[in-house]
Amino acid sequence: MKPKLFIYIALVTDILITITKFTAAIITGSSAMISEGIHSTIDSISQLLLILGVKKSKRKPDAQRPFGYGREMYFWSFIVSLIIFIVGGCISFYEGLIRFQHPTLQENLGLDYIVLTIAFLFTSVSAIASFKAFNKERGRQTFWKALKQSKDPATFIVLLGDLGDILGILIAFLGIFLGHLFKNPYYDGIASMLIGVILIIISLLLVQESKSLLLGEPIGKKTLKEIITLIEQDADIIQIKKHFSTYMAPEEVVLQVIAVFKKELTTTDITKAIERICINTMKEFPRIKQMFIEPAEM
Repeated sequence: MKPKLFIYIALVTDILITITKFTAAIITGSSAMISEGIHSTIDSISQLLLILGVKKSKRKPDAQRPFGYGREMYFWSFIVSLIIFIVGGCISFYEGLIRFQHPTLQENLGLDYIVLTIAFLFTSVSAIASFKAFNKERGRQTFWKALKQSKDPATFIVLLGDLGDILGILIAFLGIFLGHLFKNPYYDGIASMLIGVILIIISLLLVQESKSLLLGEPIGKKTLKEIITLIEQDADIIQIKKHFSTYMAPEEVVLQVIAVFKKELTTTDITKAIERICINTMKEFPRIKQMFIEPAEM
């Protein structure tokens, strides 16, 4: 599992956007722009942690981790989700509250608009790349169903981050514009607080999905039905009594099957049948990296 190209695209664009936004925030003193800078900083840290998670999850199984290190990806995704909430959402919201306590009408609005336009263009590039990767994974599923059933946190974290960025940029633009139009600095503070709320909502969604993956999710019902059908087609199998599966990584599944074999088979016959079934099943469903079949009585 190699780090996805769209993660690197998102990392580069987020770093460039972060530098640009904070430069503009220092010059103009815009609360919304500071929040946007914080937002982009969190996004940059998120991409780095996701890349770290992908690299760590690639380690081969050993004596301490016989099933491999695939869930490192899920752990770091969970950490990213918490960081977005604790650092991104809360600080942005707090920045807006400070603006209410110390209202100041900013200047150099032209610079704010230029920066937000540049940020919008860069973020759109990243969003298109992540959306293409997400569309390839989801197939014909609806957006939200695919998001909930996705086993690749890198894809949906970057995608939701980019969508949150675009929405945050639009809110920041609106806050700055309305503040200047009505000569009211509170619009800037409201925009900052709204950006914080958006980050918190996105974070809660990501925490829920990452937690579910970290605890272990089974193979989808449709795919599992196809696997069981394939196994039961073997001449030596009578039926599958039970099955257990879990994702260790986006492309790594562990499957255990309790099967009833024909009574006339010897131990050697059953051993050969188990080996044959495992090879055929993993060939047909390459995500299954480890498979165990336990014989059982009817």
